[in-house]
Amino acid sequence: MLSRLHDRRRLQLLIGFGIGVLFGFLLQRGGATSYNVVVGQLLLRDFTVAKIILSAIATGMVGVYLLRHVGMVRLHPKACHLRRIGLGGLLFGVGFALLGYCPGTAAGAFGAGSLHALVGMLGILLGAGMFASMYPAVVRWLPGEGHGKVTIPELLDVNPWMVVVPVVAAIVAGLMLLETL
Repeated sequence: MLSRLHDRRRLQLLIGFGIGVLFGFLLQRGGATSYNVVVGQLLLRDFTVAKIILSAIATGMVGVYLLRHVGMVRLHPKACHLRRIGLGGLLFGVGFALLGYCPGTAAGAFGAGSLHALVGMLGILLGAGMFASMYPAVVRWLPGEGHGKVTIPELLDVNPWMVVVPVVAAIVAGLMLLETL
């Protein structure tokens, strides 16, 4: 099934759009598109967003490695460049703190009718366009040290489940701790 999907670009876009709409709907239903909830997370007062992100990471890890285990998918990791990731994370964090939304929650909030999220969406699009146009200069200015195209289990030379199980267990423990706060 997935190999047939690989050659059908329009169907991929349609499925991606549908998943995006579902994702936005679930973010909205979970309360993560509320500006007050997002700012509460940034102020460490409301952990709704952290719970959603941690749940998604755990579910995604298990799902991806189950699909890989049964041979339905192959992983194609990108090369790791820590300085570039650090700069990107810093810029993302500043934008997140200034806007009060990340790209997903901004899109979900706009889809739910929030007009101030539209300003954020325009800023996100403008920033992405600026980055794309400046990318060649950024790559020259900030060379990557390149840690290769490896996953953490490959880097550690262990069975993937030796990483997935403890990480998911730590996430579950963290989620249980967040419930007590």
